[in-house]
Amino acid sequence: SSGINAEYGGKIGLSVESISKGVFVSYVESDSIAAKAGLRFGDQIVQINGESVAGWNKKKTIEFLKKADASQIRFAVRDRPFERTITCVKDSHGHIGFQFKKGKINAIVKDSSAARNGMLTDHFITEIDGQNVVGMSDDKILKVIKSKERTVTVTVMPEFVYDHMVKHLGKSLKKHMDHSEPTEL
Repeated sequence: SSGINAEYGGKIGLSVESISKGVFVSYVESDSIAAKAGLRFGDQIVQINGESVAGWNKKKTIEFLKKADASQIRFAVRDRPFERTITCVKDSHGHIGFQFKKGKINAIVKDSSAARNGMLTDHFITEIDGQNVVGMSDDKILKVIKSKERTVTVTVMPEFVYDHMVKHLGKSLKKHMDHSEPTEL
């Protein structure tokens, strides 16, 4: 669990979904306060300004954020608990061993790095080397993977959780999602 401060400037650039009595980040707008504060798709928000959000629904969370007129909003966050990170090594052809369509892994190559490291089908790719790829086209995701060195870290989320997280995001929102590459701190 890490603490994140976000200056409150009217629009934080954040949306949430409620899953299993928890509040999860479902959208972070590019260049927003939430993006600059380090919030990421799939993060679990456990507290806002010291108040536990366990059991809160989406509406209550958004209303609380809108009412927060303090000069700062403080989030306590648990990093992406529904997601798994799999490290894959490219073979001599530059492949890491899985196929995907519309961001969802649909095939794993036998004896590949992905297979050896526990990659699963019916999971959506959410990050490549820490860069959010939710809402990107398959061609763009492939370009991100190809641009990486020999070792590629792929973050995935089970389909049922992913579908719940993005069900209220329109195509336009996905285009404005923060896809910036992570910066070293």
